[in-house]
Amino acid sequence: MKIYLFDTLSKKKKEFIPLDEQNIRIYACGPTVYSFAHLGNARMAVVTDLLVKVLKQKYKKVTFVSNITDIDDKIIEAAQKQNIKIGELTNKYHLIYNQDMESLGVSLPTFQPKATDYISDMIEFIKALESNKCAYESNGNILFDTHSYKYYGALSKRVMDDQKSGTRIKTVNYKKNDNDFILWKPSSKDEPGWDSPWGIGRPGWHIECSAMSKKCLGLPFDIHCGGVDLTFPHHENEIAQSCSLGIGNLKPESFCNYWFHNGFVTFDNIKMSKSLGNIKLVRDLLNQYEGRVLRLCLLSAHYKQPLDFSEKSLVQFKNYLQKLDNFFNANNLKEYEKEKIVKNDYFEEFLSCLFDDINTPKALGILNEQISKVRGSKIKEKKMISQSIYHSLKILGIEKRYLNKFENDENEIIKLIKEREDARKNKNFYIADQLRDKLRKMHIEIEDTPDGTKWFKTN
Repeated sequence: MKIYLFDTLSKKKKEFIPLDEQNIRIYACGPTVYSFAHLGNARMAVVTDLLVKVLKQKYKKVTFVSNITDIDDKIIEAAQKQNIKIGELTNKYHLIYNQDMESLGVSLPTFQPKATDYISDMIEFIKALESNKCAYESNGNILFDTHSYKYYGALSKRVMDDQKSGTRIKTVNYKKNDNDFILWKPSSKDEPGWDSPWGIGRPGWHIECSAMSKKCLGLPFDIHCGGVDLTFPHHENEIAQSCSLGIGNLKPESFCNYWFHNGFVTFDNIKMSKSLGNIKLVRDLLNQYEGRVLRLCLLSAHYKQPLDFSEKSLVQFKNYLQKLDNFFNANNLKEYEKEKIVKNDYFEEFLSCLFDDINTPKALGILNEQISKVRGSKIKEKKMISQSIYHSLKILGIEKRYLNKFENDENEIIKLIKEREDARKNKNFYIADQLRDKLRKMHIEIEDTPDGTKWFKTN
């Protein structure tokens, strides 16, 4: 079966044709870690997690990178208010974010790079833009000249003269054009900073994802994911700076082939936002509901559409999953957890819905039809349908788990931690990130402290 995805750049649903069938490469903008994750953060993580799972049904290797922004003006402000070090703040909420997402059935990315480990890559990136005359210095800042990139606005379909500033700083008089954005800014003595050709400073927000996606995946890569709210200016700016590294203006496709954006989460049909005070935190909801209940809620609407959240809907999804569990228990079907997926006609019917632009409402409808068929089926067909249902739920990430998830050899854990410490001492942060991610896949979280690396199991 072919996979089809809606591409925001072309505004069309297109057949997914990978750049390299041996390694599908995906990037998603991760969280800025200064506070708890909310449902909007979680929807992007859950939807992208499902996309990865679906692609793995067809391709053997899928490399998924999702970053952690651990340097940002909001982080600096939050650390100052709490009177703690920035690293202490970001490590805390990085860990909490991963724990919350794991509770929602979200697998860790292949790599989860932290922005502060890639500062040198960002500096080299900016130097290249300067040499190509796409960046300029003004008032101590290095800014990208959006008029230097002729395809600016291609993703969001905004005409340059009509665009409004949407960066994380206010429009100021030292910009040549309103949409120009900061690549590097100076840091005061009270702010974190790194040495650079432009003095002690720190990167702007947009340059982080471009530098990390280039370093971890190479350009171009297959799919860039994120919330629709990031289309402009963040993703537009990523395209502009990434496609300005070479000679001349490269088309947006030279950055990535497909843009995959999920819709907003609303509350009573109003977008959730901190200014309105209607944000729903994942951690608060997990105190009341099982993680797979929240995951089912986030997958219940098509990913491109807004998802209107309500407590009433969570109760309905909780009851629905309880009925599924009762169905499996009554028919003694937990044995299928041990079995590999057998792609019979029933499973193919379900999978075809997800291959068609991740159509979860249709896939859930097919599941309900198949559950109804089990009761009147003969033994052989009943087993085939039930096996398909279990593994369909597993792809959606809402199956009931019966088996213990892991048993790890403590010596192996200590060995990997030692290898990571050595990599960090040698400033090989890429290897260190890989080792951290390997430990997380073993359900081991680590914390760097002045007394050394501490570790613990997350479940």
